[in-house]
Amino acid sequence: MLRKKLNKIRTPQEISKNSIIFNAVVFLVLGIILGIFSKWLDNLAIDDTVWWQHFIGLLDLGNFMSGFSIWLLLSLIIAVFSNAPLSAAVNVFLFLLGMTVSYHIYTVIFSGFNPMGYMMIWYGITLASPILAFICWYARSRSFVSMLLSGIILSVMVLTCFGVGFWYFDIKSILDTFAFIMAVVVLHTNIFSTIGALVIAVALAFGIRIVF
Repeated sequence: MLRKKLNKIRTPQEISKNSIIFNAVVFLVLGIILGIFSKWLDNLAIDDTVWWQHFIGLLDLGNFMSGFSIWLLLSLIIAVFSNAPLSAAVNVFLFLLGMTVSYHIYTVIFSGFNPMGYMMIWYGITLASPILAFICWYARSRSFVSMLLSGIILSVMVLTCFGVGFWYFDIKSILDTFAFIMAVVVLHTNIFSTIGALVIAVALAFGIRIVF
């Protein structure tokens, strides 16, 4: 009964078991690679005389890759474009697990310290990610429930990508703004749903900031 109701929101696509396993492995490896790349950027001593390093410093790419918005966006993309909610849960979990563990190990080995307090936040997010990814999968549809879910997701992106307060709205960086725009694009199904989700997102984001 519950499955039928969920299928009315969004219907899973059937793919082979081999494809499911292959996708899971790909996302695990991708997470490992990006986790290492992120910490490498964080450790990189920028030399402005080198054009590509100057570009990295200009965009503040190291801090961006060590922040939340990019990983929320990538997790969202993986979740909503998975073939089914269970696949979304597994794929996102493996992606974040690979990223978090590789980032942590790289930090300990090459940076010479163990940021356990910071990493516990990411391990907590990783453990919660299967449930969140399962829910997020249903956000990319044209139902009213999907619009509400999209609004909630985008409100989190608003709070992550921008400085929001009762009387102000600040842009943190170009890359954070780009991450938010990409989240809107990823969740877009039609104009009505997107506008509705944005209204919900802004209202929730400002409401949360006012309360907390």
